[in-house]
Amino acid sequence: MSLGKILLYYKFTPIADPEAVRLWQRDLCESLGLRGRILVSRHGINGTVGGEITACKRYIKKTREYPGFKGMEFKWSEGGAEDFPRLSVKAREEIVAFGAPEELRVDERGVIGGGVHLKPHEVNELVENRGEEVVFFDGRNAMEAQIGRFKNAVVPDVRTTHDFIAELESGKYDALKDRPVVTYCTGGIRCEVLSALMRNRGFKEVYQIDGGIVRYGEAYGNKGLWEGSLYVFDRRMTMNFGIDPARLGRCVHCGEHTTSFRNCANEETCRRQVLICDSCWNGEDGGETIRYCGRKECAQGS
Repeated sequence: MSLGKILLYYKFTPIADPEAVRLWQRDLCESLGLRGRILVSRHGINGTVGGEITACKRYIKKTREYPGFKGMEFKWSEGGAEDFPRLSVKAREEIVAFGAPEELRVDERGVIGGGVHLKPHEVNELVENRGEEVVFFDGRNAMEAQIGRFKNAVVPDVRTTHDFIAELESGKYDALKDRPVVTYCTGGIRCEVLSALMRNRGFKEVYQIDGGIVRYGEAYGNKGLWEGSLYVFDRRMTMNFGIDPARLGRCVHCGEHTTSFRNCANEETCRRQVLICDSCWNGEDGGETIRYCGRKECAQGS
C-alpha cells in the first residue's frame, strides 16, 4: 500500500446545481477510497479528504475537470483515510456556516468584496511597514486560539462561525475600523467570508492571509509572527510547523501546558472540547481522573 496524504481545498465559484455536484463528488471519492468531509453550496466547494497518494492525485485531476474548479489549489498534509471515520459529502446553504447565505456574493473569480489577499512574506512586510497599527483578527472559534495564534491577535469571543456577525455588530471592534486588519484562519476559507462581512460593516482596510495559517506556517515555521500549535479538524487534532513550538495551551484543571483537546465526559448535555492534560485525564501519579470540562454542572454529574 502506498503512503497516504490529506488534501485541503476550497473554491468560491457559482454552482448552479449543488446536489448534482454532491453526487458526483461522493461517487468519485468512493471509487478512489477517499474519506473525509466535503460541503457543496451554490457558492462553491469546501473539502478535506484523505487517502493513498495515487488516489489523491487522481482526485485532483478529476475534480479540476469541472469548469468552475479549474485551477483550484489543493494543500497537501500528512495523514490519510484513516484520519477520518467515514466519507461525508453534503449540500448546504453555505460552505462556511456564518449564517449569511444571502449576504455572500461570488463570481467566477471568487468572493466579491472580500479582503485583500496577502502572501506570507507580504504579511511580514505589512507589519514591518505599519508596525503596531496592524491588527491580527482571529477568524476561528475562540477554542482553537487557545493553543496557537498570531502575536497580539484579537481573538473574538465566539464558539462557532454563526456567532461572528453578532460579535462584529456588538461595537466591541469599532475602534479597529480605520486600522489595517489582517484576518486569519486555518486554511483561509473562513476569512474569505469573514473579511467580506467585515467590509460590509465598515472595516475599511481588511486583509486575509492567502492559504491561511497553514501557508504562513509552512513559510516561516516557528520563526515568524505565528506562535504555538494549530488546531486541525481530523484525528490528529493539532499540528506544528517545527520542533519546540511556543506552548500556549493550558489544562483547564491544573494549568499545566498541553495541546490535548478532549470531549467532556458529560455526553448527555455537554461534550464540549476543552484542554485537559494527560495527567488529569488519566489520573497519573496517583492523582484523580478528571474528564469533565470544568463547568460546575458537569463536575457534579461526573
